Amino acid sequence: MAVGAHDADRAPPRWLVLAAVVAIGLNLRPFLTAVGPLAATIRAGTGLDYEGMAWLTLLPMLLMGLGAFAAPAIRQRLGARRAVLGALAMLGAGSALRALATDGALLVATAAVCGLGVAVVQAACPGLIKQEFPRRVAPVMGLYSAALMGGGALGAQIAPVIADLSGSWQEGLAWWALPVMAALGLAWRALPGPAGPAPATHATHRPARQLLRRRRTWMLMVCFGVMNGGYASLVAWLAPFYQQHGWSVARSGSLVAVMAIAQAAAALLLPTLAAARQDRRAWMAAALAMQAAGFAGLALWSEWSPYAWAAIGGAGLGGCFALYLVVALDHLPDPESAGALSALMQGGGFLLASLAPWITAALHSRTGDFMAGWWYHLGCVAFVAALTLRLNPARYAVSMTGAPSMAR
Repeated sequence: MAVGAHDADRAPPRWLVLAAVVAIGLNLRPFLTAVGPLAATIRAGTGLDYEGMAWLTLLPMLLMGLGAFAAPAIRQRLGARRAVLGALAMLGAGSALRALATDGALLVATAAVCGLGVAVVQAACPGLIKQEFPRRVAPVMGLYSAALMGGGALGAQIAPVIADLSGSWQEGLAWWALPVMAALGLAWRALPGPAGPAPATHATHRPARQLLRRRRTWMLMVCFGVMNGGYASLVAWLAPFYQQHGWSVARSGSLVAVMAIAQAAAALLLPTLAAARQDRRAWMAAALAMQAAGFAGLALWSEWSPYAWAAIGGAGLGGCFALYLVVALDHLPDPESAGALSALMQGGGFLLASLAPWITAALHSRTGDFMAGWWYHLGCVAFVAALTLRLNPARYAVSMTGAPSMAR
């Protein structure tokens, strides 16, 4: 008891922990969003074609998916504090190494290092937030998500400026190592150690094995993955698309920033608006309609109002992302099982989403334009919308506790 009292006396103030959570979130997307605005310069410097460039988004998102599956083991073996600190160091090192990237293979390798670091952080942060803010999990998770998406906006906006000032696209990518190291220092000061002994391994993994026998689990994975594929493609190809239309690097980067800001705002706002009723389908339909409008605008009227299409599509993606996280938790009353379902949805979803930038690049290689990619994602929105209609709360219990056969 004396040790616990001593640790409590030395516990950092809540505002400092919250500041660390925000700082961590801000650093998890710039390494992805900085690439798109600099794509033309990177291609010229490395010789990567569009499909090769797609690996700079595909590989990190693939690792994010694997990281979500590995979340229980990471929390048990390392604890949230050590996992986050080590992963931030890895993200900082991967970012710094981009200053030395002179060819495509090395640049893709740095993307893998950064992606692995982000995967571990994303696996550990939700458990840490629940540990430190047990009565405010939803708003703190919302703030963390908004910081994550806002960091994406900063990466897209600032990287072209740094590249222009330094005359080097490598420095435009590598500069983010500095704020990552600042976040690491803050996290070292603010993040507490484990609150108690880690749960038994079999207790952590049993719900996942059971959930994988339910059709609803696989449906949520598919919806989450196909929907997030739209985000992955926009991060990778929105700026290059408008650069093909004569836009400058800085101006096209601002489009990605606008998309990310709208995404963050919707991720905070739509779950709040949807909180009055457990049936979230009306708000999910609104988010999907915004996605459809954004992709249709890019495909049909790309020159008419680019910032509007970026903002509308980004808001739809951010709102749908947050609402699907809420809906996954709605399916099960038990926090352990609900958390396992959310982790499975994100793990399978990110694995599926990682393919989208490559698919869009392959369509570009065959057509010479990104239009086919925007039409592909418009079709994906329609597919997810059809499946979302099945998310009736009255059927949640049956979908998760019925006959275990996937043929049900």
